[in-house]
Amino acid sequence: MANQNNNYCVIMAGGVGARFWPMSTTAKPKQFIDVLGTGKTLIQLTFERFKNICPAENVYVVTNEIYKDIVLEQLPELSENQVLCEPSRRNTAPCIAYANYKIHEVNPNALVVVAPSDHIILKEEEFVNNIQTAIKAATENNWLLTLGIKPSRPDTGYGYIQYQEEKIYSKDNRLRKVKTFTEKPSHEIAESFLESGDFLWNSGIFIWSLKSIMKAFDEHLEEVDKLFSKGHGKYNTPDESDFIKETYAVCKNISIDYGVMEKANNVYVLGVDFGWSDLGTWGSLYTIREKDENSNAIVGENVITYDSKDCIVNVPEKKLVVLQGLEDYIVVEENNTLLVCRKTDEQQIRQFVADVKMEKGEQFV
Repeated sequence: MANQNNNYCVIMAGGVGARFWPMSTTAKPKQFIDVLGTGKTLIQLTFERFKNICPAENVYVVTNEIYKDIVLEQLPELSENQVLCEPSRRNTAPCIAYANYKIHEVNPNALVVVAPSDHIILKEEEFVNNIQTAIKAATENNWLLTLGIKPSRPDTGYGYIQYQEEKIYSKDNRLRKVKTFTEKPSHEIAESFLESGDFLWNSGIFIWSLKSIMKAFDEHLEEVDKLFSKGHGKYNTPDESDFIKETYAVCKNISIDYGVMEKANNVYVLGVDFGWSDLGTWGSLYTIREKDENSNAIVGENVITYDSKDCIVNVPEKKLVVLQGLEDYIVVEENNTLLVCRKTDEQQIRQFVADVKMEKGEQFV
């Protein structure tokens, strides 16, 4: 394996996880919660996973400035300089540009893995092997790599990547050139993707050399790149914070997929299967939680069910909850809030949050 000291990991941890409300709130989003009941939060699990890929001092977390203290509290191995604080949400491209320049000041030869903070990976060893394969390919070639997950169902909550048939990497046949990216499709289109057999779910995990991604920003997202390049000499100094505040005030809101990956012609995907979930919704958590004999996934010591099946229930430990006649429902109580919602309608939870904020106030969201 190449020198691990050149490996860096950037964990994106700025989201508010609205679809996981009411467990996830603006004050404490899902990445800072022990969603799986393992005794560790999602960001802690992500950080531990990446310590197999690079030294702890090479891990950077990009988050909203309001979460700086909680990041340092949950990841005590990080120094303050490893937490990149965004003054406002600008999507993934600015957050990656910020990390690029900050890492560039300390190691222009860096190989970088970028990943969200709130994903579930059940096969850890397989994940590390896949990342190492991708790092090797990115080192040997000027490639922007992403990990694609073999789809198991026509899910409309994920983006999709179509790849070319031609095998281009002799060391691993699963690595292919990307043909198209598609944002969250309709159910019919998702079904046709599954049938065609050359589509993967977009995991949102990226691997590239710093040189390759900075060149791609310069070519495809020059206006964002120029803004962050003006901070040369300020990164990793006391001037960084003020510079970032000024930059974010004028930087546009754009994703790395739309801004760079869909435009570049050196984008490749490694098709993987390591027990992945982006844990975007209650339904995705339901699929990986243990179920009782009626296929109910229950967290809470005092839940009694009658004629109820296929539900996900998440209530305080001591709360007595009796459910009768519910099928395929989400029942969650947290933060002085009770949500009862059909699993099939869980995409509406974002709207519920917006309405609650408007009608009942911010204290509930």
